[in-house]
Amino acid sequence: MVEPLFQIKIECICCTESYQTSRVRPSLKKAVRTDSDFCSYFKTVNPDYYVVRVCPFCGFASTENFVTKLSEKQKSAYYEKLGNQWQFRDYGGERSAVLAMECYKLSLVTAQAIGEKDRVVAALLHHIAWLYRYEGKQDQEERFLKFAMDSYVRVYETERDSISNARLMYLIGELHKRLGLFHEAVRWFGRVIHDKKIVDAAMIRASREQWQNIREIMTGQGLDLPEEMQQSGA
Repeated sequence: MVEPLFQIKIECICCTESYQTSRVRPSLKKAVRTDSDFCSYFKTVNPDYYVVRVCPFCGFASTENFVTKLSEKQKSAYYEKLGNQWQFRDYGGERSAVLAMECYKLSLVTAQAIGEKDRVVAALLHHIAWLYRYEGKQDQEERFLKFAMDSYVRVYETERDSISNARLMYLIGELHKRLGLFHEAVRWFGRVIHDKKIVDAAMIRASREQWQNIREIMTGQGLDLPEEMQQSGA
């Protein structure tokens, strides 16, 4: 049988040392199912466990979405926050759920230290929420979904002209829904459905489905429907 993991070589953008990190073979990346906020489940190895690469020498933990070059100011900020306390640790081999969580949290601290873009920070927070979901730790999952949701809203406010606007708005609606904030969720889904500039059919369809889902949940629980729902269907 083919080994599920293979190694790639990375040069750390912080300390410039080279190191090896593991990746999951593309043939094994097919999800068996995916949640409505894009959290995926896999038959064998979870590729999400290997998204973050951690430099064993200085601890700088990044993903492919990080900046490719650091300023001296960013390096100093990183060393002050984490690098100066770092002791050699190699995350390059096989990772358990616990090790994957350590890598993501290191990456979150790294991103915050160097002032990474909100979009990158939001994705890390969302992935940490997924890791808690895999473990069935609902309180922690919801805590990080809330952090991710707030970060995605900041992304929307600062990058609203970006091309993946529909997916971003859908995600913000979806995280509001998962946190039981139905009125806000409906507002975000409504933006995707009714904005004539949006032509992303998949996101429009997904937003309609979640809009209807919220209607059913709220009706079932005897809750007052948001104004937008009373005025029109989706």
